Amino acid sequence: MLHMMLTISLLLLYTVLTLASGSPLGDKYPLQEQDDISPSGHVSPRLFASLERFSRLVDITYCVGTTGVAPPFSCVSRCKDFPTLELITTWNTGVLMSDSCGYIAIDHGTKLAPEVYGFIGGIHDKGRVGDGNNKGSIIVAFRGTYSITNTVVDLSTIPQEYVPYPSPDQGGSEPPKEPEHVCHNCTVHMGFLASWKIARTVVLPALEPLREKYPDYPVYLVGHSLGGAVAALAALELKVISGWNDVVVTTFGEPRVGNDGFVQYLDSVFELGSGEKQIEERTYRRVTHADDPVPLLPLSEWGYRSHAGEIFISKPDLPPEITDVRSCVGDYDPQCIAGSMGESPKMTGQTLARERAQDTSIRTQGLWDIPTRYKLWQLLFAHRDYFWRLGLCVPGGDPIDWGREKYPNFTTSDEL
Repeated sequence: MLHMMLTISLLLLYTVLTLASGSPLGDKYPLQEQDDISPSGHVSPRLFASLERFSRLVDITYCVGTTGVAPPFSCVSRCKDFPTLELITTWNTGVLMSDSCGYIAIDHGTKLAPEVYGFIGGIHDKGRVGDGNNKGSIIVAFRGTYSITNTVVDLSTIPQEYVPYPSPDQGGSEPPKEPEHVCHNCTVHMGFLASWKIARTVVLPALEPLREKYPDYPVYLVGHSLGGAVAALAALELKVISGWNDVVVTTFGEPRVGNDGFVQYLDSVFELGSGEKQIEERTYRRVTHADDPVPLLPLSEWGYRSHAGEIFISKPDLPPEITDVRSCVGDYDPQCIAGSMGESPKMTGQTLARERAQDTSIRTQGLWDIPTRYKLWQLLFAHRDYFWRLGLCVPGGDPIDWGREKYPNFTTSDEL
């Protein structure tokens, strides 16, 4: 009860402070759709199925530290959906501002008898992560924090200089050679970086022998909320320093991790620049949802920016259809979370103008509409509603999902 009262107090304090420190509320009008900003790009059935599966995988992380996840891959929640997974390890650092929690599992890709996950092209899908073929994969899943509000408003919001490899005092050393990608003038959220530094002491020692044993298995990182930020930092270290090129990242409700320099660095590493890769080929998928304030926090006024790779769920309620999920363009797309009553139109206009080297007119409406980034009550709803309501380890998931039919399985290949 005390924790709940403290959280509510922090929510109210945060709202007051952000309204006072940013521009007046009257400047935060929602954006109307602009058909000339980004093309109509709904995701394919295959990608939709992949994202939905990852949402269930990350939901399982909420069993770690509560009822638990046990070998071979068992829990009271959605573990039975993935019968080919083998649990390698879990970690849980406790309920702290910089808490870290998650699991590592192997999907060996063994074919199973037909189940209820769908029937496509005459072949039953077996419910495995790798879409029913024999190719295996390594799964690293990062849980969100139960105190995301505390983490965002804590003093650790102060940016910290970022280097994509551990410093000597963290048990690491300078990289042996200059990496291909260098982060110039980069800062990141101190709390997010602290969470990764804690998690990496478990994750890296567990991953390295798996990588040696299964060199052909791609590595899939998935995270929700704070776990999305930690997954971003983990993926950068694996790609830039370890040189693992088959890393695929999927995050849900990922907060802003760093400044402009960091965003440019991540976009470059994952080739997220406009036109570099088609949506199906991206190896970083940052899924956002209408009314979720976390992807717009910490505030842009504090120097934080969103990176590219966004996939936006426009339908506020569950469940979304394929037509509700669209790919986004660049770091700020007004047809996605930045323009879904989300970011300040002034900020979005300035960003678009900078990216396009031209003036960008932002049309607004609704004097008293509340921007998404101030809807902190949506931490309990929109921030958890990614294909399913995430964050509660009970049989069948959150009670709001009980009785719901499974999503159609459209997957016909090995791509997640």
